[in-house]
Amino acid sequence: MSASRALLLSVVAMLLHLVTCTTTTTTTTISTAATLHYTITKAKTKASSYPDFQLLSVKQAITETKIKPLKPSQYQELSMNNPNDGGSEGRQKLKLFHRDKVSFNSKLHNHSHVFHARMQRDVKRVASLIRRVSSGSAASHEVEDFGSEVVSGTNQGSGEYFVRIGVGSPPRSQYMVIDSGSDIVWVQCKPCTQCYNQTDPLFDPADSASFMGVSCSSAVCDQVENAGCNSGRCRYEVSYGDGSSTKGTIALETLTLGRTVVENVAIGCGHMNQGMFVGAAGLLGLGGGSMSFVGQLSRERGNAFSYCLVSRATNSNGFLEFGSEAMPVGAAWIPLIRNPHSPSYYYVGLSGLGVGGTRVPISEDMFQLTELGNGGVVMDTGTAVTRFPTVAYEAFRDAFIDQTGNLPRASGISIFDTCYNLFGFLSVRVPTVSFYFSGGPILTLPANNFLIPVDDAGTFCFAFAPSPSELSILGNIQQEGIQISVDGANEFVGFGPNVC
Repeated sequence: MSASRALLLSVVAMLLHLVTCTTTTTTTTISTAATLHYTITKAKTKASSYPDFQLLSVKQAITETKIKPLKPSQYQELSMNNPNDGGSEGRQKLKLFHRDKVSFNSKLHNHSHVFHARMQRDVKRVASLIRRVSSGSAASHEVEDFGSEVVSGTNQGSGEYFVRIGVGSPPRSQYMVIDSGSDIVWVQCKPCTQCYNQTDPLFDPADSASFMGVSCSSAVCDQVENAGCNSGRCRYEVSYGDGSSTKGTIALETLTLGRTVVENVAIGCGHMNQGMFVGAAGLLGLGGGSMSFVGQLSRERGNAFSYCLVSRATNSNGFLEFGSEAMPVGAAWIPLIRNPHSPSYYYVGLSGLGVGGTRVPISEDMFQLTELGNGGVVMDTGTAVTRFPTVAYEAFRDAFIDQTGNLPRASGISIFDTCYNLFGFLSVRVPTVSFYFSGGPILTLPANNFLIPVDDAGTFCFAFAPSPSELSILGNIQQEGIQISVDGANEFVGFGPNVC
């Protein structure tokens, strides 16, 4: 086992942390193939209060900000040398790459520049997500700003993740951005009235033997939000929060995921696209609606998928896997909550937050989803930074500040108001940060998931921010490194047991 892999396993061993309790507990110990051991505990009484700390490797985190990303040709070579794993029979598995691992613009190597642009786009993402949730998806024709994620290759985005799939017959390899809050699969297509630059050649339906247009009277067209009709063909149009958009026709097409071929997938063939989508060919929607890729697979494969967002702290790859067979044995499961007003999003129950092994005094009502569809906690792969309602965030932040009084402070940067000057440190001792899920496990994050470098000079910030509404969002920085599984059929979300 490599030293970096061993370090990752030791860090993630704290992810599902055993909190000492004053009475008996129910405990399950899991051992993975990588001999990683950790404990999941459901406490039956209030947890005892005592400081709980871990080490943050400052030197390693700063070093990683200076690593130049791969060029697209190197990424493609990596994909060919390490082909996507189709998994066992009936499963589709893809390698998942963080956008920082691939650059389509050689000028974007300055970590501070990338960070500030990412945060600006993250603010737009959150604002448009909140607008959609507030208005209800059925009443709104504006989908959340995934323009901030698909920009991945050429401009800075909000922490997007790429997969590479084949489109058509024969399959044409394309970069796709995953989005757990979107209910459409689309790619740019020829003939293109208006298209942005992408890495791979534009998909040409004329070259695909499996491409089949969808009529306006078809059942598929009935499921498309904001569908239109032109010359008998079903049309779609999606506008995003930053002014980006995609327009085109709906078709049935074959998608190839690793060694698995999926036929008759309803996709959008975009003939007029604009905005910040540069680099990727389109988007693979993983939302809870019937037209997302997961929704379309639900009848044959089960409404389920599992992913691991590759950590910025490693050189490993993440993964994305589909089907009920992908649900792992040994995960810690919590209930999946549905919001009928916003069915695209995956909600979870959060009862509280912890710092240093001590639960912060925040009312559980702060995280509740109301009957009107307000509030609640959404898990979102497209949002980078986790948001909590202002009152909850401030109590959480203040608890962290109280336990980091020995660290030199720095001025706030961008959306972060709690930062530290760690220049010259090799490592620092920081309090643990935990999520208390309703009736479920306590998820304790590794230090790299909540204290992140914002430049290459030693400035680190507490990677949380206040929400401009009652909605909480669990962003991808906090999700990194641990397997997360969504079992839509049985209404559960699982954490672990694997890492990436």
